[in-house]
Amino acid sequence: MKLRVDRDKCVGHGRCYALASDVFGEDECGHCLITCEVIPPALEQQARAGVDNCPEQAIEIVVDVA
Repeated sequence: MKLRVDRDKCVGHGRCYALASDVFGEDECGHCLITCEVIPPALEQQARAGVDNCPEQAIEIVVDVA
């Protein structure tokens, strides 16, 4: 699983890193940063909680098409 943040949509509510601090962090302005390039299976539930709770829907799950 991979995630992507739309930096134009993120306003820094912080729900993502409050709910999933092993997956998300914050930059100097409080905006979302993804701390793992590839989300390991053990952290997928946390990652989904961050995605699902973003008020701006700025975080999305990236589907690899191979």
